[in-house]
Amino acid sequence: MKRKYRQQFSVCQGNMFASLLIPTLTLLFPVGLSSLPLVINTWPFKNATAAAWSTLQSGGSVLDAVEKGCARCEMEQCHGSVGYGGSPDESGETTLDAMIMNGDTMEVGAVADLRRIKNAIGVARAVMEHTDHTLLVGESASVFAENMGFIAEDLTTNKSVNIFSQWLKGNCQPNYRKNVFPDPSESCGPYKQRATVRQNKRPQHANTRSHDTIGMVALDRNGHMAAGTSTNGLTHKVPGRVGDSPIVGAGAYADSSAGGAAATGDGDLMMRFLPSYLAVELMRAGADPSAACKTAISRIKRHYSDFFGAIICANTTGHYGAACNKVPGLSQFHYMVSNSESSSPILKSVDCF
Repeated sequence: MKRKYRQQFSVCQGNMFASLLIPTLTLLFPVGLSSLPLVINTWPFKNATAAAWSTLQSGGSVLDAVEKGCARCEMEQCHGSVGYGGSPDESGETTLDAMIMNGDTMEVGAVADLRRIKNAIGVARAVMEHTDHTLLVGESASVFAENMGFIAEDLTTNKSVNIFSQWLKGNCQPNYRKNVFPDPSESCGPYKQRATVRQNKRPQHANTRSHDTIGMVALDRNGHMAAGTSTNGLTHKVPGRVGDSPIVGAGAYADSSAGGAAATGDGDLMMRFLPSYLAVELMRAGADPSAACKTAISRIKRHYSDFFGAIICANTTGHYGAACNKVPGLSQFHYMVSNSESSSPILKSVDCF
């Protein structure tokens, strides 16, 4: 086995990813067993996994599975960070981001800053299947959804109103403003920019419950692959903020000839590194899923050592893995897996590094 990997690595030395694989191909045996079909998703969202798996078992496509799985989380408001009624922005409004990708055709549909529509992943698929575009945003995305037959509803709940009210009473702390006045660390807005911009380290407001995006990868018996995400974003975000979830290659990526990946965490930082795309390309070059995930996290960690984030990866044979950055509050990352080896979704974990 070792000789085989060394031979593969020597062939790849001329490849642009070879330098990345040096520290990772020492992990010769993948964590996940090879088994198709496969559903893997971030966090312990068991019902979402079960919905996706049931869809595959009943003859649905991998796109159907990803859509059904993410939609289940949207309706159940998983951890308050997916779907309606969570993560109100500075104006108290809940908005949604979602993406779905076809690993066979490389088609993508995505929405960001979506208002009034609960089924964000469904709208994302409609963008993919009923337009030549990839990403629609804001009010125009909501109008598109309504025209496509999606029901307009209020995304606000008593819980989100209470979160917003308490935030206002606490002088709008925390928030994500900088180099503005009045001082954002003491006061609410409206804010105006300061004449002098100070380059200071970005404050870390996030916690492990503020970024629980669902990211999902599905692979069927015939090797068809899809990936998707859904989230209501960052609590107290600046209105209009878009994170990594609806950005192809950042929130998720799928290529049926190489693998799929999905990320979760501090999207403002993670989207700068396209971790899902990187992980898939590493798997294409020969890295096993666990190694690919770890290298994608290491790339971000090199610049932001205390970022909050994790990633799941699956290759074309059904092997899977995950990795996470170790920070206070996140020493292990939990994710769900369904394959033919078990009759129900299995909770998996990985130690962060």
